[in-house]
Amino acid sequence: MNIILRGKNVEVTPSFKEHAEKQVQKLTRLLDNIDDVLVTQSIQRNWHTVDVTVQARRMIFRAEERSTDMYASLDMCLDKLERQTKRFRDRLQRKNQRSATRPEEAASAMGAETESQDEAAPTDTPQIVRTKRFNLKPVTPEEAMLQLEMVGHDFFVFLNADTQSVNVLYRRHDGNYGLIEPDA
Repeated sequence: MNIILRGKNVEVTPSFKEHAEKQVQKLTRLLDNIDDVLVTQSIQRNWHTVDVTVQARRMIFRAEERSTDMYASLDMCLDKLERQTKRFRDRLQRKNQRSATRPEEAASAMGAETESQDEAAPTDTPQIVRTKRFNLKPVTPEEAMLQLEMVGHDFFVFLNADTQSVNVLYRRHDGNYGLIEPDA
């Protein structure tokens, strides 16, 4: 596991580095095969912000927290990541359990009563509840920023006129914008 610590507008102290490495090691008992962990700390107007990004296999987990204490921000961030990884593991286990037993075998083993009860029970896994389709017209990122302001959403999907690829423009917490571009 590779742990990278960065500081924006602040220098990473040895004590914070030691504390971060110790806390990040706790994630290894929840996730296997952690490749990289990027911890970024910054200070803006007396707020200490910590952003932790964990890359494990093909999954990326990210958490950002802000408080008046850098160590508290890191601890809150890692608590959030712990909840995310537990939820991810539970979701994988439920998926594996469902695929291990076929519906015909489960119905014959449990009887018809439990099958009707399962259908009535609400599912706790997230589902796609709406699909939206629209035409992608080539626009520049600056035009996309204006359209994002006009629609009042937090993100905008568009076809970049400069690169001819699909990009996502999103509004950041600090009021600025971020642009997501695919690798070619």
